[in-house]
Amino acid sequence: MPEVTAGARAEQVAQARDQRAFAFHERDFRRIAALIRARAGIHLGDHKRDMVYSRLARRLRTLGLADFRAYLDLVEADEAEAQAFVNALTTNLTSFFREPHHFDALADLLRAGVRTPATIWCCAASTGEEPYSIAMTACEAFASDAPPVRILATDIDTQVLETAAAGVYPIERIASLSPARRRRFFLQGTGANAGLCKVKPELRALVEFRPLNLLDGDYGLRGGFAAVFCRNVMIYFDKPTQRAVLARIVPLLAPGAPLFAGHSESFTHAADLVASCGRTTYRAVPAR
Repeated sequence: MPEVTAGARAEQVAQARDQRAFAFHERDFRRIAALIRARAGIHLGDHKRDMVYSRLARRLRTLGLADFRAYLDLVEADEAEAQAFVNALTTNLTSFFREPHHFDALADLLRAGVRTPATIWCCAASTGEEPYSIAMTACEAFASDAPPVRILATDIDTQVLETAAAGVYPIERIASLSPARRRRFFLQGTGANAGLCKVKPELRALVEFRPLNLLDGDYGLRGGFAAVFCRNVMIYFDKPTQRAVLARIVPLLAPGAPLFAGHSESFTHAADLVASCGRTTYRAVPAR
């Protein structure tokens, strides 16, 4: 039987409570699905109905609204609530050094003498664990707390970017890191901050956090990235959207630079844009 996490249990409890609060019609779900697809490219299958209800019912309750129709009218009329809508429906599952083989490959790339200063783009920064893992990898590869590497960390969810920029986590979030990494890169809270840890300023200085929607036609980036981490975000897009996003990312890669994808992602449908060069790792196909 799959393990049910504390967060999942809390959401189940919220769902059970919220089921009694608001009517949720088929037309509401279809309208929500269309809005989130237009805003964030996320495809919502019917199996996501309960999750969608639970998360958005919280917004209705917070705003004092009586039904989903009124709420969705507000989403369409108010840009601030449209962002809150996207934030509510964005899934942010992450951890430090998730899928570690990518960080091993990045370390090899940096040690091999990649052109510096190097800039690395993390497309789905979430609460910051991934870009900080990239920064730690760079520090270790160059044996320096000020390596010639900068990380651009972007996400569509402005709420998680605030958490990422603060760099403060429950201490258990770094439990899987080695004692050496915990000492080198984190400060442990005391007193009122007991049970928390904070990314050290030297590591934080390597990362720039910025909101960015991968559906935008122009990312406003200079490119020349030594590597791009676009992991566990494409799974929420349909194939045409994946291809459109790849077509915008590929020109931003430096020649021969890797594009790291998530463990459940495959880009065989875009073989004219990228080619596999390792485990969930791709490179741009040279223009003909």
